[in-house]
Amino acid sequence: MAGIYIHIPFCKQACSYCDFHFSTKLTNKQKVLGAIEKELELRANYIGEELVETVYLGGGTPSLLNQAELQSLFDKIHARFDVSEKAEITLEANPDDLTLEKLQELKKTPINRLSIGVQSFFEEDLRFMNRAHNSSEALQSIDNAQKLGFENISIDLIFGSQTTTNEMWQKNLDTFFALGINHLSAYSLTIEEKTALAHQVAKGKISTIDDEKNYAQYLMLQEAIEQHGFEQYELSNYCKNKSYSKHNTSYWQSKKYLGVGPSAHSFDGVSRQWNVRNNSLYLKAIENGTSYFEKEELSEIDRYHEYLITSLRTVSYTHLTLPTIYSV
Repeated sequence: MAGIYIHIPFCKQACSYCDFHFSTKLTNKQKVLGAIEKELELRANYIGEELVETVYLGGGTPSLLNQAELQSLFDKIHARFDVSEKAEITLEANPDDLTLEKLQELKKTPINRLSIGVQSFFEEDLRFMNRAHNSSEALQSIDNAQKLGFENISIDLIFGSQTTTNEMWQKNLDTFFALGINHLSAYSLTIEEKTALAHQVAKGKISTIDDEKNYAQYLMLQEAIEQHGFEQYELSNYCKNKSYSKHNTSYWQSKKYLGVGPSAHSFDGVSRQWNVRNNSLYLKAIENGTSYFEKEELSEIDRYHEYLITSLRTVSYTHLTLPTIYSV
């Protein structure tokens, strides 16, 4: 079993905390999408004859793509790879993109799971993070998706922000549980280098993160998920009724995955490789047939250490079976 990750490197605007690779200039979007499809062809043998059980469109903001663009990617994947009929097909989406019309289009594609970047249901938080959506759009997008029959939905929430009081965080949690969604990814706000947030903190325009408040909100999260019967199956991921993210779980279980697009990472069981983190350089390399990635061969000990470390992130660490040569 294996997975495919496709990185869509475009966003409407830059969130203040984000250090993922993206561009707000959409002028070369069609060319980059063409290069991504070309890379799918070039690397059709990367995972061998493994059955593809998950496809994940991340970014960036994949929900910027229209139905035709998405379907073209899926057609290319199905033409080159053996995709399970029961494959989990995830689209990361921003709430402002998920209008009723957009979701009706998505229903016509193979997408069967939505990961919605809500982050907060409060305007103060969303403005602070420079998110493109507002609170009402967050709620409406989830309602629209549920009405159209999307049953496998996850949302992201961020705690510990300078603008998020304990009362606001509790309300965010209450709102989430009231929506009847089975999966939550909850992250502590972190200040990543070279982000707008890092520059604001460095210049003294805003305060740094309050560790005590951050920890208090984490404890509130732990208490809430226990009360509502959710399982913490990974450091930042929670679900009910075993609604795990199959794609992300495959990373932690050291399964093979092919990463396509600028900055995407891949793992074939014995090595890792990562694509150049620049749209123009990626596009030029694909067009010219030159190298667009770096590669690292992993020794047996490297692979063992990675397996151990990633397993310790998850609930599966209680069932770890160590390779015989490392038994103690």
